[in-house]
Amino acid sequence: MSDTENPGTPGEQPTVPTPPPYGAPYGARPGAQPGAQPGAQQGAPYAAPAYPPPGYPQPPYPAFPAAATQPAEPPAVGSRFPRWTWPMVTLLALVVGAGGGAVAGALVADGDGVGGTTSSVYKVEPRTAAPLPDDNVSIAAVAEKLLPSTVQILAEFRGTANGAVGSGFFFDEQGHVITNNHVIEEAAKDDGRIRVIDSEGGRHTATVVGRSPVYDIAVLKIKPFDGLVPAARGSSDQMRVGEIVVASGSPLRYAASITSGIISAKNRPVTTGGEGDEASFINAIQTDAAINPGNSGGPLANLQGQVIGVNSALASLGGTSDEAANIGIGFSIPIEQVLVTADQILRTGKAQYPVIGVSVTGTEEQDGAAVKEINDGTPAADSDLRVGDVIIAVDGVPVTDQTDVIVAIRTHVPGDTVQLTVRRGGKTLTIGVGLIGKVG
Repeated sequence: MSDTENPGTPGEQPTVPTPPPYGAPYGARPGAQPGAQPGAQQGAPYAAPAYPPPGYPQPPYPAFPAAATQPAEPPAVGSRFPRWTWPMVTLLALVVGAGGGAVAGALVADGDGVGGTTSSVYKVEPRTAAPLPDDNVSIAAVAEKLLPSTVQILAEFRGTANGAVGSGFFFDEQGHVITNNHVIEEAAKDDGRIRVIDSEGGRHTATVVGRSPVYDIAVLKIKPFDGLVPAARGSSDQMRVGEIVVASGSPLRYAASITSGIISAKNRPVTTGGEGDEASFINAIQTDAAINPGNSGGPLANLQGQVIGVNSALASLGGTSDEAANIGIGFSIPIEQVLVTADQILRTGKAQYPVIGVSVTGTEEQDGAAVKEINDGTPAADSDLRVGDVIIAVDGVPVTDQTDVIVAIRTHVPGDTVQLTVRRGGKTLTIGVGLIGKVG
């Protein structure tokens, strides 16, 4: 078995469930702490009018009787309060109302002192500025550029028409569409119907050009049409952690949806999907932009509207697959890997991934991956690598388990050479191993 076929006993790192095609019985996803509430700023003191006004009884007023030890008798029917009470009550109501108006005015006052204050955390300002220009790098501008290139994908799932729903984007003017393999996998196996719905609602029959379960990428083909807008392509390598990104797709069947967030991490080793050759190992972009079932295959873009990744997986807190939903941890396949795989598919109809010819497993200490088996006739067999060696780094980058090792290898292409740092007994060695290609 090769290293990319059998990762061996998994370590502590959990497998991330692939966001399934929405509506399908897909297989193998808490709340923000409220911040301190701002308090209203103290305004100028309220100046109440003189009380009581001229013409009304002046103090001192008659003293109220001392509290009785027994409940007081209710007033006799027909008894009246002193006549001066009613004007006083009326005036008091006016004072309270005016005071309440002054407080409310203070909450929305501007900095000129209107409403009796010079500043307020509750200040509300009317929007008077003109709309942002079309070329502004705002999320609205990104959406305007990205949505015409984003499509919804409906695929047959185990005999059910439109049972699988995902997303994708136009790759070129020839009608090629990029999406996730897991969106159309069942339809491709059963020769089921696949349709692409563009941003204007046009429906197009699609065929599968090729797909890669290993990288979770598929290329579809539709007949070109007027108004087809290929997506611009950016670079995930040039993006920094913390930069704003925008995701586009059809979460929960809601087509042409936009969400935004940041890049939470880069080069995140993630394994998704099934087992063996059906498992996907991704050196992923992690984002908190909302990604839900149905977003799979859709683009993740930078603020220039350029695609930097393909949304593919989401983390889950557990439960059934039907409960998988966004919790702020989603994963996208870097556009660099997408381009390599798409190019292979467009040229040959197949995709290849690199292997060295070993089977690896995690260690109890999570400090590397142990070599369990070396296959004859492979680059590993021709190298100085031995069974029992513990791989602790690939190309100088430390690894903690078998997933890290496999993902690091799969970021290369067949023909490359990787430098493996291994621990053997009390020694640390660096061994160069070539890579050969395998279809998948």
